[in-house]
Amino acid sequence: MNLDLEKSRRENLRWVMLLALNSARPLGTNEAIILSAVQPVVPDVTNHELRRELGYLKDRQLIEISIDNNMWFCKLTRDGIDVVEYTASCDAGISRPAKYW
Repeated sequence: MNLDLEKSRRENLRWVMLLALNSARPLGTNEAIILSAVQPVVPDVTNHELRRELGYLKDRQLIEISIDNNMWFCKLTRDGIDVVEYTASCDAGISRPAKYW
């Protein structure tokens, strides 16, 4: 069995970031807070990696990003909320756990 650990790491990181942003609703939060929420799950995550995956989520229109003084501020979009709340399908690229309830 060939496991792509990097792919799994990216997809898990994206899901944890969405959960962190869901907890910050309705205002959103900055990348430093997101990083502190992600580090218990992915301890060696870097700022570069975090920003790359935030950009991915933005491209998927699941989050909005605004930049002020080189600090990223992120907020879930309506589609992002629907993915986190399991009211919309989650396409490949995010390791959302299967709904068990």
